[in-house]
Amino acid sequence: MNCECVNDGGQQSVICVDIPLVLEQESAVSGSARQALALWSLRVGESITLRDCNQCWFRARICQLDDEGVTILPFEAIDVPESPIEICVFQALPSNERFELVLQKLTEIGVTHIVPFVSQRSLTLEECDAGQKRSHRWPEVILTAAKQCRRGLLPELAPVKQWDDVYNELSAWDVKILLDEQGSGWSLADGIGSSRPTRIAIVVGPEGGFDRDEVELAQQHGVVPVTLGNRILRTETAAIVAATLVQYIVGDYA
Repeated sequence: MNCECVNDGGQQSVICVDIPLVLEQESAVSGSARQALALWSLRVGESITLRDCNQCWFRARICQLDDEGVTILPFEAIDVPESPIEICVFQALPSNERFELVLQKLTEIGVTHIVPFVSQRSLTLEECDAGQKRSHRWPEVILTAAKQCRRGLLPELAPVKQWDDVYNELSAWDVKILLDEQGSGWSLADGIGSSRPTRIAIVVGPEGGFDRDEVELAQQHGVVPVTLGNRILRTETAAIVAATLVQYIVGDYA
């Protein structure tokens, strides 16, 4: 669990019941599973993705949810909904509407961590919230998308970082790539290499890209600049495309 996570995401949001589940048989939920279930803001009649003590995954309907207890009805056995590949997208802050799109789509495709940050050419959080403060809605955007696409956990959303703080965050990741349209010409596959990493960070810059000194400092911290090819993409599009391509390269998509 990331102590800085602002949306109660990550492994703490995985609903793990401590008994074997049987299809069409109601079961009580207690302990840590009940705590995890509460993070999904569910109501009676809604469905959720969860795991039993045998590591089997199910879709289940909420039958009871009150002070007296929680009961669920498993109605479908499913394949493991979460990838063994952890992907963190570091996103330079765009306008609020664009960032909400990034949050929604990255959640849908299976990204596990999202870290917004401020760079020289990005918006600040204050500018992003100008006119109508909406950054408080970001956890809700992730929650809604995770429910709709039947995720087994909520991606972790970090608080907005400054560019200088991003380097420390990147140190925890096996492979660190930065999208740089003016860079060396290395592809995503070149940046990832052949080692089949399981923890990958993607750094996405603002409209207009990074300043060269930002790229050079990133390289000094082990970050590899890569390109998505000849097309110039908007920052929110680049984040979604890069994350999807990384999943394909490492074998997360058949």
